[in-house]
Amino acid sequence: MTDQLRLMAVHAHPDDESSKGAATMAKYVSEGVDVLVVTCTGGERGSILNPKLQGDKYIEEHIHEVRKKEMDEAREILGIKQEWLGFVDSGLPEGDPLPPLPEGCFALEDVDKAAGELVRKIRSFRPQVITTYDENGGYPHPDHIMTHKISMVAFEYAADTDKYPEAEYGPAYQPKKLYYNQGFNRPRTEALHQAMLDRGLESPYGDWLKRWEETGHKDRTLTTHVPCADFYEIRDKALIAHATQIDPDGGWFRVPLELQREVWPTEEYELAKSLVDTSLPEDDLFAGIRDNA
Repeated sequence: MTDQLRLMAVHAHPDDESSKGAATMAKYVSEGVDVLVVTCTGGERGSILNPKLQGDKYIEEHIHEVRKKEMDEAREILGIKQEWLGFVDSGLPEGDPLPPLPEGCFALEDVDKAAGELVRKIRSFRPQVITTYDENGGYPHPDHIMTHKISMVAFEYAADTDKYPEAEYGPAYQPKKLYYNQGFNRPRTEALHQAMLDRGLESPYGDWLKRWEETGHKDRTLTTHVPCADFYEIRDKALIAHATQIDPDGGWFRVPLELQREVWPTEEYELAKSLVDTSLPEDDLFAGIRDNA
């Protein structure tokens, strides 16, 4: 185990792993890296976003089982391991004012207690690198923000046996680096948008860019660009496996793969914590670790 590189990706719902960093994970799997996705909730309150499946009574009544099966399929496509943290989806509140979150949901859990469940996973899997969401959750879904909170606590205290005793949470372990997923960034979006227009194609990103401009969207610091264009097709297949969430004819797939590979062949991350020396920008999540593994 000491010679094995290990990557843990912490996500809020099934399908998040396939829309954020999936090509990166598939690349590392191909290189022999051990990759584990930890999914915090079952996605029970997720809306059925694929219009072809809306109104299906079986799916509506068995959404938890359906989304678990979709996750199993995506896991096999990506070649990763996957484990559930066991919390209940909070749903995305809508309205003005926003309604209260449902009792017992993930976002209302005690942060330290919920982080303890992630500490168990970290101490068992022993990843050198963890990926998660920034403090805004990537977008302000309560479960994404909670995922950020517990990831930060777990990274900080996985080695602290006073806060999380070994008898209950397993042997102490300290990960070396933590990253925020930043795949939906302005430079990538602008580059793909312009490339589509230059080729006389309709871009799916015009509304995104306009909305960012209107809301004063603040760009994040992109520290790490992982080359993974050869794995975009695997990424898309994994995403399509989440059939209740993804319309295969929708905007996710309007930019041709060859154009994506040519114009933007990387996935981006923001290095949030590092206990090893590394030089920025990076092209490897294991920079500063690989030579010592």
